[in-house]
Amino acid sequence: MTEPQAPALPQAERAHPECQDDPDLRAAQEARLRAAWATPKGWRYLTAVNNTEVGLWYAGSALAFMLFAGALALIMRAQLAVPENDLVGPDFYNQAFTLHGTAMMFLFAVPIFEAVAILILPALLGARELPFPRLSAFGFWCYLIGGVFVCGSILFDAAPDAGWFMYPPLATEQGGIGADIWLLGLSFIEVASIAAAVELIVGVLKCRPPGMRLNLIPLYAWYVLIVGAMILFAFPPLIAGDLLFELERLLDWPFFDPTRGGDPLLWQHLFWIFGHPEVYIIFLPSIALLAMMIPTFAGRPIAGYSWIVLSAMGTGFISFGLWVHHMFTTGLPSLSLGFFAAASEAVAIPTGIQIFVFIATLMLGTVRRSVPMLWSMGALAIFVAGGLTGVMLAIAPFDFQAHDSYFIVAHLHFTLFGGMLFPLVAGIHYYYPLVTGRMLSRRLGVWSFWLCFPGFVICFLPMHLTGMRGMPRRVWTYSEGLGWDTLNLVSSLGAFVFAAGFLVFIWDLIRPKGEADRAPRNPWKGGALEWLQEQPPRSWGVRCVPQVSSRYPLWDDPDFVRDYDAGRFYLPDAEEGRREGLVTSVLDAEPEQVLRIGGPSVLPLGGAAALGGVFIFATFHWWWLTAISGLGALVLILRWVWTGTGEHPEKPSKSIGLGREAALYVSGPKSTGWWAMFITMLGDLTAFLGLFFGLFFFLTVHEAFPPLGLPVPGVVWPMASLGLAAVSWLATWGGRRANAAGRVGAFRALLALALATGLAAAAALAWGPWAAGMDPTAHSWPAIVWALVLWSAAHAGVGAIMQGFCLVASFAGRLTPAYDADIRNTEVFAHFHAFAAIVTAVAFAAFPEVREVAP
Repeated sequence: MTEPQAPALPQAERAHPECQDDPDLRAAQEARLRAAWATPKGWRYLTAVNNTEVGLWYAGSALAFMLFAGALALIMRAQLAVPENDLVGPDFYNQAFTLHGTAMMFLFAVPIFEAVAILILPALLGARELPFPRLSAFGFWCYLIGGVFVCGSILFDAAPDAGWFMYPPLATEQGGIGADIWLLGLSFIEVASIAAAVELIVGVLKCRPPGMRLNLIPLYAWYVLIVGAMILFAFPPLIAGDLLFELERLLDWPFFDPTRGGDPLLWQHLFWIFGHPEVYIIFLPSIALLAMMIPTFAGRPIAGYSWIVLSAMGTGFISFGLWVHHMFTTGLPSLSLGFFAAASEAVAIPTGIQIFVFIATLMLGTVRRSVPMLWSMGALAIFVAGGLTGVMLAIAPFDFQAHDSYFIVAHLHFTLFGGMLFPLVAGIHYYYPLVTGRMLSRRLGVWSFWLCFPGFVICFLPMHLTGMRGMPRRVWTYSEGLGWDTLNLVSSLGAFVFAAGFLVFIWDLIRPKGEADRAPRNPWKGGALEWLQEQPPRSWGVRCVPQVSSRYPLWDDPDFVRDYDAGRFYLPDAEEGRREGLVTSVLDAEPEQVLRIGGPSVLPLGGAAALGGVFIFATFHWWWLTAISGLGALVLILRWVWTGTGEHPEKPSKSIGLGREAALYVSGPKSTGWWAMFITMLGDLTAFLGLFFGLFFFLTVHEAFPPLGLPVPGVVWPMASLGLAAVSWLATWGGRRANAAGRVGAFRALLALALATGLAAAAALAWGPWAAGMDPTAHSWPAIVWALVLWSAAHAGVGAIMQGFCLVASFAGRLTPAYDADIRNTEVFAHFHAFAAIVTAVAFAAFPEVREVAP
């Protein structure tokens, strides 16, 4: 494929208006940049928001949780090494395998992708920082607090013990708080995942350097964009399921109780709508690391850039049509089994294209041996092997035989753990010098690989045979003479060999590094933007934001690094002493704004701690502390938004270099805040549709739903709610337009009307089932109605807070016709909330009436 080239900048146009050849000028610029981007010292280090710091915290925490989960796995393998073992009891074993899967899936596999992306994405994009560094810090603290809460439960014999996918009725009916810890703890952790997804998507769309059109962005950035979108559409159904699950455990609303109209399969659908895309949410970022490393060590551009981008999109899209792949044995119709079996086979096509692109690139280039390439080759071998068993399991009759056996355990670990971990270790070796300025040991890297690779195969390959011989998963011991003894002993020995190899890698990461380990600049001779990084790394990210004209500018332009070092591109200075980044257009990356980026602050940590208290105190039913913590979280977050948005700059625009200017304030679709709100609301809408899926699921699995004789909300109050919701939406829309036209009084009046009618709409929606006497504990029909009412009421409350915030900002002079980002973002929320509120009202009014007159 021909490498696309944008017109290179003539040398005369590269020169900054000021003489960038003056060393004193450059030294002064660098001093101002160093001061603006300095990392806090002492205890204030915890207030840091730099992507380099937050990314390291994320990565270190994720690896710590992985080691915790690995320790649990070794205990399980020691227990299963010989038959009739009593090393641990069944209660502890159940907690161990539940926390092992939970920690690996929710606390390591996805967070480590977010950690690596936060660390390296700004460098890949030639950006100083991601657009919302405080949001990244907030997400990290949510993740850490939630992860410690969930994992620490095993120390008090209170850990969840029903498996990492917590199937009802086992999980809904068991006593203790283990299931509540799982539900509320992971719901809190999902806040971090959504926050990171928003940050990364907006970063790729709006923080690219000038000239980096969509067809020039690094492949890793494409994968980040795809995986971020998958998180937005995969995690919210699980959040909806968690809400229903906790309502059943806490209030006895029977969503999954068949005796009262519920169905346990609803949880399986909601969980696996999340669970199977998560397989690719975990796998694709690892493939993305290979896509950055292989061209470097092949010494040539990737062969088939467009093919790999389209196949990654195809993998992400098809992955949402595979969730019943995990439910073949639940008694679904044969037609459904055939459809999902075909989709499960089809996903191998785009996945295979990506593997073949890597092989073609290596064949067309001259491969250099290195530790990252060694781990990459191991990754390809293991993932291909795991993919073959995936094709086997896509065939429903075979899945009937292998389901819930150790064959599934082997397949899962080959594809997920092996297919993700080996590329990750390769990527850490590759990017370690970029982040730390030091090199990892080649010798230790080779030793680690040749312990991990055979250890992994020895551990998990025999499990295929163990499963085919009938050993079910999740058994804490077994009898002699079943044909499992030798295979289990071999698997356990392999697990300890693998653990030894991984500990060698961990030692290489944390061992003291000397001068001999200092990394040169661009140690791998890569051609992408991240290797512009000076050594040792600077806190400001990039010296200046470059102008890009190809995918591999360091290879294609011999003067590129020299001009970058001299500051001959954009924003080479920090004249006002502020942290600044360049915001560009989505398609063509044309400069649109100089973004004033938030600096160190205690608010993300405080807000995360207060929000964590809401989930943790609710687990133990300490409602007063829950309410106090929720109020504290609200105050801190509002303070954060008040001080972090809506700043009026001292001038409308500023010079960015190369004879160009960019605005200091923008709103609407040009702004990063508008995109963040739009993307967040897409995820929110997906969660709403997950709840609405519950209504239609019950409608399809019951002969009559709602059953005749049960009360219904009627027509009057849902229709009143619909009308009020429409008025609130139109008033918000009209208020924004009135403000833009300079009619401030009309704006305030319309916004007050929108606030009042929005709350009234939620009240009217609730009054219908309340007046009809619908008891949510009696049947799944009133339970799902009240769940949708709670969802609408919560969003009406959030909308009222946002509208009230805009009113206060207007009276305070922060929100004006010229500076209207807050109301524009509130308008986006209003659009999505109005859609959900109106759909809910129509459903309440229409479906029960249809059912009542049905013959």
